[in-house]
Amino acid sequence: MSDAGPEVLTALARHRLVPVITLDEARHARPLLDALTVGGLPCAEVTFRTPAAVDALRAMTGACDGALIGAGSVIRPEQVDQALKAGARFIVTPGLSPAVLRACADQDIPVIPGIATATELCTALDADITTVKLFPAEPLGGVDLINALRGPFPDVRFVPTGGIGAEQLPSYLACPAVVAVGGSWMASRRLIQQERFAEIADLTAAAVALAARA
Repeated sequence: MSDAGPEVLTALARHRLVPVITLDEARHARPLLDALTVGGLPCAEVTFRTPAAVDALRAMTGACDGALIGAGSVIRPEQVDQALKAGARFIVTPGLSPAVLRACADQDIPVIPGIATATELCTALDADITTVKLFPAEPLGGVDLINALRGPFPDVRFVPTGGIGAEQLPSYLACPAVVAVGGSWMASRRLIQQERFAEIADLTAAAVALAARA
């Protein structure tokens, strides 16, 4: 089974938010996770966008057994193996790669593939995947696109990511088809590089409170 496992989906639905993290230095991983946890969100998608990604992922997964840590921006099958060895509990992709889906199925790790069209969504369903990442959500049409896709795909659930900030969060979470929302505004690359972890904790707490009211 290559779809996102029920345990991961339950956790995502409980958190309602997934911080999408880009780490340039692995040493920032643990203080970042501490800041997210203080803010009430022990969850992160660590993107494979920098050379530090694997070490950062390993540091975060080793720091707290109760945190939900996955690997994002996964575009090649070998990255699935790297993520799994580093302790990732789930995989997120920016697009729909059959090779990556097969690697996730072979490794028995949950995957949330990125889609941008109804055709890609059909391909995901052919692979028995019913929870997908809409990316980049805002440029593609955001909530309006999700609501349009709900008609022909009533059983599909979405984790929209891309261009979403605190202002857009309530409208996404009000959509019944949305499991959780991915975003980087609470822990941006700039804030991490500047080691502004107290500010990240505050922004995270504000996002958690906003999600609770949505």
